[in-house]
Amino acid sequence: METYNYKIPINQWAEEDKPREKLLSKGRSALSDAELIGILLSTGNRDMNAVDLGKVILNSVDNDLNELAKLSVKDLEKFKGIGEAKAISIISALELGRRRKNTDTPSKPKLQSSNQVYELMKPVLLDLEHEEFWVIFMNQSGALIKHERISAGGVSGTVVDVRMIMKSAIEVLASSIILVHNHPSGNLKASVQDERITKQMIEAGKFMQISIADHLIFSNNGYLSFRDEGMM
Repeated sequence: METYNYKIPINQWAEEDKPREKLLSKGRSALSDAELIGILLSTGNRDMNAVDLGKVILNSVDNDLNELAKLSVKDLEKFKGIGEAKAISIISALELGRRRKNTDTPSKPKLQSSNQVYELMKPVLLDLEHEEFWVIFMNQSGALIKHERISAGGVSGTVVDVRMIMKSAIEVLASSIILVHNHPSGNLKASVQDERITKQMIEAGKFMQISIADHLIFSNNGYLSFRDEGMM
């Protein structure tokens, strides 16, 4: 357990012990509840610094943040050094936490089959008269992070830059990706170029430790999956 000399103002603490500096250097999860409250308060009172005052407030509710959230402005103003403005800051921060907890986070679908990939891409590729190349980025559990159009071309082809795809994958911390492009003609046979870009992506993925899960050729009437066909 960390100990502090509460007689010394926070601005005289060692840099690594100051709550704000600690958050910047070690991240928000490194701070105790009292330190976070201390940041909200900014200052304590004549007898204790802001972190110490935060501990006193927490002790009054048995260190239960749910109970702390029930306190009113008047309840908080009973603590020496807590005025209306500081009480409102604490209540506002706890209310934001409550709202975040109650907000439904949209679930990201797991792409476990080529048919799921085909259905995902229908809204953007169906009925196109030109060729587009898309990449689906997934996390370690195979859940969708995002899908992104890499390039668009003419009726017979589009340009694909392996380096740009890998750059995008690294930026979103993708563990695996799926390549998708459409054939406006409806032909579901992979071209030499399709096979070449797949091989290039697999080799680049090995180097970057990002697996290429599949390459789908999309048409209005169906698809070809390199993975399903044993082509990769």
